[in-house]
Formats: sequence, C-alpha cells, structure tokens
Amino acid sequence: MDTKNYSRHIELNNAVILDGFWSDVQKTVNSKVIPYQYEALNDRIENAEKSYCVENFKKASEIVRRLRNGEKPPVYPVDKWCYDENNSDENAFHGWVFQDSDAYKWLEAAAYSLQREFDSQLYDRCTELIDIICSAQMENGYLDTLYIINDRDMAFSNLRDFHELYCFGHLAEAGVAFYYATGNKRLIWAAVRFADLICEVFGENGKAGYGGHEIAELGMIKLYEATGKEEYLKAARLFVDRRGTRPFYFDIERGITTDGLGYKYNQAHLPVREQNEAVGHAVRGVYLYSAMADLSRLTNDDSMYEACMRIWENITQKKMYITGGIGATVDGEAFSFDYDLPNDLAYCETCASIGLIFFARRMLEIKANAQIADTVERALYNTVLSGMNIDGDRFFYVNPLEVLPKASREDSRKHHIKTTRQKWFGCACCPPNLARLIGSLGEYCYTENDDTVFVHQYIGSSVQTKFGRLDVKSHYTENGHIEITADCQRPFTLALRIPSWCDEYKISANAEIKDGYAYVGITEKCELLIDFELKPRLVKCSNLVRENTDKLALCYGPSVYCLEAVDNGDNLQLLKLDLSTDFECGYTWCTQSNMPIPTVVANGFREKPDERLYSDFASSKQIPCKLTFIPYRFWSNRGETEMSVYFRYTE
Repeated sequence: MDTKNYSRHIELNNAVILDGFWSDVQKTVNSKVIPYQYEALNDRIENAEKSYCVENFKKASEIVRRLRNGEKPPVYPVDKWCYDENNSDENAFHGWVFQDSDAYKWLEAAAYSLQREFDSQLYDRCTELIDIICSAQMENGYLDTLYIINDRDMAFSNLRDFHELYCFGHLAEAGVAFYYATGNKRLIWAAVRFADLICEVFGENGKAGYGGHEIAELGMIKLYEATGKEEYLKAARLFVDRRGTRPFYFDIERGITTDGLGYKYNQAHLPVREQNEAVGHAVRGVYLYSAMADLSRLTNDDSMYEACMRIWENITQKKMYITGGIGATVDGEAFSFDYDLPNDLAYCETCASIGLIFFARRMLEIKANAQIADTVERALYNTVLSGMNIDGDRFFYVNPLEVLPKASREDSRKHHIKTTRQKWFGCACCPPNLARLIGSLGEYCYTENDDTVFVHQYIGSSVQTKFGRLDVKSHYTENGHIEITADCQRPFTLALRIPSWCDEYKISANAEIKDGYAYVGITEKCELLIDFELKPRLVKCSNLVRENTDKLALCYGPSVYCLEAVDNGDNLQLLKLDLSTDFECGYTWCTQSNMPIPTVVANGFREKPDERLYSDFASSKQIPCKLTFIPYRFWSNRGETEMSVYFRYTE
C-alpha cells in the first residue's frame, strides 16, 4: 500500500447534489420515502407487515423505568429470530431480533435529509424518536430491546445469531450522522455509552467475541473518527482480527467443537487475511469487507488490503450480476459458487448492492481505480434504484433478472421473487438502507488528497474542495456531456474517471491516463468539457455462466435495460434480437406515475409457439417484430408483468 495514493471522501456538507436525475431521486426520498417509512416504523401503514420497531423501544423504556424503581420485570424466552402475537406474550419483544436497526437507519437517512435542507417537522420527529430510544437505554449503556424486554441476563450470550452488535453498529452510524447534520449530541452519546460497554466486555482482556452479522466494526470506526477515541478503532480491529480464529468463538458460545466451515455464512470460517473468496450471507460479507478496507487504510495494513483485493476480484469477476446485484441464492441470502448466477432464482438483496457500494468507496480511498468506481455506478443505477418504485412508497427486497409471475406464485423455489414492489416488510432492512444511501450520495462521488481531486461519479453537484470549488453540470445519462468549472485557489490535479462502457470520449484539456482516470493539471480558474459517447451496446456474459449461454444484455451508458411483457407480449423467451438492427432511443409513458420512461427499440423476431413438448428438429418459424427495452430500474412500475434482462439473438 502506498499512502500517497490515499484519498478521503468529501464530506456531505461540501458536496451538494444539483443533478436533474439524482436531485429528483433525493427529493422523492425526502418527500415520500422518509415520511412513509416513519409511518411504517410506527405500524400505521394499512395492510402492510407490522414493524413493531417503535413499539419495542417503548416497551423497553417501560422495563428500564421499572428497573430503576427496584421492580423485577417478567422474563420471556429469547429463543427465536422472529416474534409476533402468535408465538410470544403480548408484552414481550415482537419482530425480528434486529428490529432496532430499522429505527437507526431511518434516523441516519433523516439526518442526511436535514443536512441538505432543514425541516423543523422532520427534526421534531427525529428528536421524539431519539427521546424514546434513549429512554430505553440501561444504566450501564446497554441498548438492545430484545434482551431488555425479554431477559436482561441473557445479553451478549448469542453473538452469532441475535444481532446486538449489529444493532449497535447502526446506532453508532445514526448517532454520528445526526450529530454532524444538526449538532444534536443525544443519539451519539447513547452510542458512545453503548460502545464503552462493548469495549469493556469485548476488549483485549474481555470476551474474544465478534458479531454474527457485521457492522459493529464500521460503527466503531465512525465513532473513532467522530470522537478521536482510540479505543473504538482498537475495538473494530479486535472484532476483525478475531474473526475466524481458533478456537471459534461461536463454538465457545455453544460448548462444541467444529471445523468452522458452518461459519462461512458469517465469514468466520477463516481468519480474514486468509480469505480469498466472498462467501456466506452477502450483506454480512460486504459490511465486513468495508470495515477491512477502512482498517487497511487507517492502520496501513498491507495483508488486510491484499485480502480485500482478492475478495473484490472474486465478487466482481465471478459473483456479480450485470446489474451490480450480489448474493445469488435465497439459501442464506448468500454468495454462491463462482459463475453461479441464475437469473430467475437470483436473490440480489437491495442491501447487498448498497453494501457493495460501501466496500467500493473505501477501496477507492486506498487507491483510485476506475473498475472499482464503475462497480459503484453499476450497482447504483440498476439494483439500488430497482429497490424502490418511482413514487417512493413500494420496495423490492429481492432484485431478480428474470420474472414470470405465475412461477413466483406456483413454484416454491421462486416464492422469494416478488413480482410487484411491497408496501413494507417484517424484515425491512432494505427500504431504510436505500434511503440512507441516496441521502448520503454526495460522499460517493468525490475523494481528495493533498494534490488531487478524484471524480468517481458524474453527478451534477457543487463541491467545496481544499483547492477551491468545483461546479459540475452533468447530462451524463442523457447524452454523456459534462461541464466542470474549477474555481482554482491553488494548483491541483483533477482525476476524471473514464467509464468502462465508453469507447470514445473527449476532454477539453491534455490528460494523462492512469488506472482508468484522466489526470488533468489545474492551475487557474477554468472550465472543462467532457463528452462520453453514449450509445446502446450489447454485452455478453462469460460462457461459464450456464444460464446466459448464447444470450445478450442491452446496456445504455450506466443503465442495464430489460424487456417487459407489457411492451413486448408474453413469453419473452420466444424473442430474438436481430443483430443487424439499428437502435432507436425514445420514451414510453408510465401512466401510473405520470412520467416518461426511456426506451430503446430494436428489430427482432418472435418465434411461433410450438405446443408439442417434443418433435424432430426443424427451424422454427420467426415473425419480425419490434423489441422495446426499458431501464431495469423501472421494471414493474406499470403493473405486474413478465421481465427479462437477457435475451436470445440471431445473426
């Protein structure tokens, strides 16, 4: 690792999004998603799955009040991942064991919204919720409603399964974000109190434990950066260094001895520096890898960075969908084996792509590499945006690349594939995670070091750097044109990512190309004009991916496109693209949301259906037709319909 290559993301208050495309998305998050999710957390969405989240904090607050009065509250079982009115007492904890985290992610998203534009009503809602949360915190700093409500004596007894450290991680991230956005310290002090207890229990002389679902590591790192307390950085390092070492801590919890292979799900089967492959639960994995990347940079740890690079290459070269989706299998919401990327069974949890973006940003802070920034773009414009409808009140947890509605209803292997976005989920990690990423988008566009500003994402914005202000006007998704005005206060270098989808580009200045970036020297106030050739292109998949042999996908700039039956008729598998076609770019109208959706129209053929199950080979009859493609992120915004990203073709 060369520290000269290090850079740091530009803080959110110094990178204001002013982009026609992304400003609209952020406005939707601010005006629709955040208020809607607040109602969901309070169980006020009609016919939606209950959250129980705020209800649990109120129950825990009452338990804490009774404990302070010397009373002995009742004890309930702590033996399941999910509790409801049918399997637990009405006064016990309800919901998933990680339910607290939904409130923290919502508060983090709200904090980013407040940082962009202060809203007194939203601030009051936040402080009201923070008051409820803090009233549920125990005297020693412990804060997890499952154990506070059900059985205080069982705290920290099942780190593998029951998510106390995971919930702490999200509490820490929310506390830091809310403090930076508003100056209000109450939530960050609650996180600090809990962090101090965790350091005491799991410090160098304490239990050698670590969380079954990673993110406490990232939370500790954020608290370290906000407070300067070295104990938090040490705690993050301990959690990572202990992971996968023998004797396995999860064995110790259970009083058994195993070979550790069962802990692949938790990325705890091997010490992290010996891991070469992304395995197990995909969200847990990318949260761990994000922390590893942060620690590599903060502690100049070459061996940990090398592990990060091996894992990064494995994900992006062998285990990532063209949409930036990761986690191919519903079994464990997990990474599968290399090149196992089924389209119609794909899991591709929204949270997993968000976590991949977290990992990528931290890798870019170690060394700028266009392939890594390309992956951010791929996930952001496709899987992440697919996770929310145009109106911001329906959500996907799972993001497949091929959907047949009848199969989702009748085939148990595909029950996890929803054909329309849902109002809410009992396990609702994805909607608030999406909101907090979109709210903090400015942190993913730029990094800077002592002599260079790196432009990783071409999103229109006003950016205050240490060298002066950059004003970026972007028509990136429309025609590939970007204008950058640099108000240079002292000389610096501007590094401009060249997207992998672009074969031809023009930059109105001399540039040196390195690792996929064009480096331009800036010595005075100037304007740069950048043009990336934007055109439809056909992309093939490795022939080691069995499902996509002799199939193609259509991409246009950063966007993957798909076919929907609403435009092309049923049985999309009968369609073939004519490779000699010209592409016509245009729009179709989405009446449900009263807005245009981009289209690419091409010539193709529809095979005549053959109802004979088997017959002697003969060339099928093909009828000329038009194929209409729309951006993948917009699928299922016009009602339930068949969808496919990959398609056949004919010479």
